[in-house]
Amino acid sequence: MTLPKRRQRQRGPRSYSTSTMTERFDCYYCRDNLHGKKYVMKDEKHVCTKCFDKLCANTCVECRRPIGADAKELNHKNRHWHEECFRCAKCYKPLANEPFGARDDGKIMCGTCGSREDGNRCQACYKVVMPGTQNVEYKNKVWHEECFTCFECKQPIRSQSFLNKGDDIFCGPCHEKKFAKKCFHCKQPITTGGISYQDQPWHSECFVCHTCRKGLAGTRFTSHEEHVYCVDCYKTSVAKQCNGCKNPITGFGHGTNVVNYEGHSWHEYCFNCKKCSLSLANKRFVINGEDIYCPDCAKKL
Repeated sequence: MTLPKRRQRQRGPRSYSTSTMTERFDCYYCRDNLHGKKYVMKDEKHVCTKCFDKLCANTCVECRRPIGADAKELNHKNRHWHEECFRCAKCYKPLANEPFGARDDGKIMCGTCGSREDGNRCQACYKVVMPGTQNVEYKNKVWHEECFTCFECKQPIRSQSFLNKGDDIFCGPCHEKKFAKKCFHCKQPITTGGISYQDQPWHSECFVCHTCRKGLAGTRFTSHEEHVYCVDCYKTSVAKQCNGCKNPITGFGHGTNVVNYEGHSWHEYCFNCKKCSLSLANKRFVINGEDIYCPDCAKKL
């Protein structure tokens, strides 16, 4: 910002001076006697005020009229104004004693109007973000602080953390609610960690044994009728009992295959002939009470 220059009097070759004389001398242009009259010194020549106004006066940039000898004149970069014409082009505030800015198009503006005209515009309301006001800059764009709001809840982000989805801005809670994976068990967003089971996301703390509620993340487990169980609870609460060894059929470890017949179940390695111990899995067999026999041993009974 700069302050306009007033026309200085009696200070150098570009200035003018007015005075009265007692000795006879004439106007440089009209040759009228200037004795006892007001005159102007213009380029070291004596000029009467009438000739000065007509032939020498600068033209006001604003009103296009001459700036007379008796008028107060302001100048800036070889342009001249009457003092009363030196006003902001936007709000018309007098700028004779105020800071101002000169735009490329030649307009003179006060500081406030210049900032509004040339300043950055808010990406939300498109109004100018005035210097010194609270604002947010993100990806080379600027917002008023109150205009930088969550796309979902419409509340100002201010000092909160935020995330973007394309060109839209979201506060942390709204982003989690809208985009985060939801736990298959509790249906709440999974913000950190979590596990996947059968293509479904779970909180680690939600993936627990259906019976004892012990966490199953990182341990051996099995499922039954859409529920998951630790090994111990599955053995005691869910697993069928082998009709041969009377132990639970868990499907873990050795002999994971199971033989089922008429409501009874056996480990594959327990499904043997009672007499000769021949494995009868995938073979013909005979049942006598709760025992099984191969056909040959059955004939000898």
